[in-house]
Amino acid sequence: MGETTTIGIGRKLLRNKGAVFGMLVIAIALFIAVFAYLLAPDGSPDANRMIVEIGGRKPGYQQQFFLEPKSPQPTPAGWLKTLLNGKEDAFRYIPIQGYSVKDNLLILDKYIDEGLTEPVRMPLSSLQMPVESYFTTQTFYLGTDKYGRDMLSRLLVGVRVSLGVGAIAVLLSLTIGILLGATAGYYGGKYDDWIMWFINVVWSIPTLLLVFAITLVLGKGYWQVFVAVGLTMWVNVARIVRGQLLSIRNLEYVDAARVLGYSDWRILLRHILPNIMGPILVVAAANFASAIVIEAGLSFLGVGVQPPQPSWGGMIKDNYNFIITQNPMLALAPGFAIMLLVLAFNLLGNGIRDALDVRS
Repeated sequence: MGETTTIGIGRKLLRNKGAVFGMLVIAIALFIAVFAYLLAPDGSPDANRMIVEIGGRKPGYQQQFFLEPKSPQPTPAGWLKTLLNGKEDAFRYIPIQGYSVKDNLLILDKYIDEGLTEPVRMPLSSLQMPVESYFTTQTFYLGTDKYGRDMLSRLLVGVRVSLGVGAIAVLLSLTIGILLGATAGYYGGKYDDWIMWFINVVWSIPTLLLVFAITLVLGKGYWQVFVAVGLTMWVNVARIVRGQLLSIRNLEYVDAARVLGYSDWRILLRHILPNIMGPILVVAAANFASAIVIEAGLSFLGVGVQPPQPSWGGMIKDNYNFIITQNPMLALAPGFAIMLLVLAFNLLGNGIRDALDVRS
C-alpha cells in the first residue's frame, strides 16, 4: 500500500464522524488504562479499599474520614510500581460524623450506620502530626458498592481488563486465523478440506460454551480468561482470509512472484497479506468489541476475572440487585461503560471498512 493511498485512506477515515468518535473514545480509554491508579481517587491495588459502613451509597455521596496510620507501615512503592499495581494505603479510613478535642483527648464520632455513631477516644500524645492532618473528606462521584469501595475508581481500573482481553483476543485470533485461513486458501486441496472441516466443527459450538470448556481446562484467572476468549474468535478471521486467498491466489502478480522463484511464505507474507488487510482490520475491530462483551459476560457468571480485581462484568454482578432498589447507578455505570467502548470499536471498524472500500 503506497504512501499516497495511505494518506487517502487516513483522510477518508478522519472525515467519518463515527470513526473519529470511536478513535477518541478508544484513545481516552487507553490513557485511563495506563494511568488508572494515578487518576483513581482510590489508588490502592485493585481499588479495593473496603469501608463497609458506607456501602451502597448513591453518586455524589460525601464522607469525612479519620486517617488512622497502619502498623506496620506498608513498604513504599516506586512510581512505576504504583503506575502498574497501585499503592498500598498507609492509613485506615475510619468514617466519622465529626470530632472534638477535650482534656488532651481526641474524641471521634465514628460512623456506624444511618443515625448511629460510636464515640472513640484517643490521647493527643499518640498523634505524630497536627490533628487536622488526620482528617479528610472524600466525594464518591459514582457512589460506593456494597463493600464500600469507590465505584469510580473500580470503573477506571476495570478499563485495563476490557482493553487487555480485547488486545489478547485479537492477537490470538489474527495469528491463528491468518495462519489457518492462508494455508487453506493458498494451497487448497486436502489442506483446505481438513482446515474447513475443523473450522466448521468449531463454528458449530456455541461461543460461550466453548469459552466455558477452555476456561475449565486453563482454570479461572486474569490471563486464563484472556486466552480462552482469544481461542474462540479466530474462526471469522480464518474464513475471511481463506475467501480472500481463493479470489486472488491466481492473479498475475502472484504468478509473477512464483515465476521469480519466491517461496510460498514470502509470497503470502510480502505480497498477498498486505493486499487483504482491509477485511482483516474490519473483523479485528469487531472481534475486539465482541471480546469485551464476552469477558463481561464471563465475569458476570463468575468464571472470568476473579475478585478483588475489578471487571465491569463483575461489577454488574455484584450490584445488579440495586437496579430495582435505591441505587441503580451501581450496575448501570459499568453497563454504560461496556456499551460505550463496544460502540467505539464498532464505529471504528465501520469507518475502516468504508475508508478501505472493503464492500466493493
